[in-house]
Amino acid sequence: MNAADTLMTSRLAASAAAAPGSMTMGAARDGADPTLVAKAREAAVDFEAVFLTQMLKPMFDEIDADGPFGGGQAEAINRDMLVDEYGQMLARSGGVGLADKIMSEILKMQESQQ
Repeated sequence: MNAADTLMTSRLAASAAAAPGSMTMGAARDGADPTLVAKAREAAVDFEAVFLTQMLKPMFDEIDADGPFGGGQAEAINRDMLVDEYGQMLARSGGVGLADKIMSEILKMQESQQ
C-alpha cells in the first residue's frame, strides 16, 4: 500500500468513526422491534457497501502497477481487498444515501407481511 492509499484509508476510518450509527427510518416507527430495525439497517448498509465496491472497482482496475514490486497475482488480490474495504468504510460513514432508502423499503415490506 502506498502513501496515497494509507492516507485515504486513514481519512475513511476517521469519517466512519465520527459518523453516528443512526437508525434513521426505524427509530421513527412506533412499535417496531428494535432488533428487526437493527438487522434491517445492517442489511441495508451491507447492500450499499457492495454497491459502492462495485462502483469503485473500475476506477482501481485502470491503475497500472509499476516498479520492481508492482503487478502480479498478489497485487490483484490485495487491490480487490482494498477496494472492498473502501466500499465498506464509505457505506458505514454515511455512503450515498442508498442504505436509508433500502431500509425504508425493508421495513415497509415487513409491515405489509404482519
